[in-house]
Amino acid sequence: MLISATTALWFLPLVLPICFYVAFTDMAQMRITNQAVLALGLIFVVMGVFLLPFDVYLWRLAAMVIVLVVGFILNAAGAFGAGDAKFCAVAAPYIALGDLRLVVAIFMVVLLAAAATHRGVKHTPLRKLAPHWASWDQGKKFPMGFALGFTLALYLILGALYGA
Repeated sequence: MLISATTALWFLPLVLPICFYVAFTDMAQMRITNQAVLALGLIFVVMGVFLLPFDVYLWRLAAMVIVLVVGFILNAAGAFGAGDAKFCAVAAPYIALGDLRLVVAIFMVVLLAAAATHRGVKHTPLRKLAPHWASWDQGKKFPMGFALGFTLALYLILGALYGA
């Protein structure tokens, strides 16, 4: 992994609760709150300047803008939720460019596991633990924040354990 273990360790305790919050609110309300997105972005903007070389920091901020533009285009096309696009944009700077293929692989595995888990629990008595979650009755719509939040969390955990 190209992410520095030190960088991942510094980000992890602040980012992990936000990732879990995003997963929870997207399942419960089918929305990713602006407060969570702003907090995640603010953590990177404030801490990234101290943890990364300045040129890398600027490139990662550029990645945030690029992912935001692509996300808004996908949202306008109906392929992506607006909250998902905003979350992806503020999550992008946490990812080292050389780890992008790894993050895509992690996301694919997490997405399959999240979809199977969410759909499976939906049809079991476990659903009674959270009977009012909006995501249960959305038809084909899926709370993507569930998978996105866990992907970023898992990437940072792996980075803390196996990073450069």
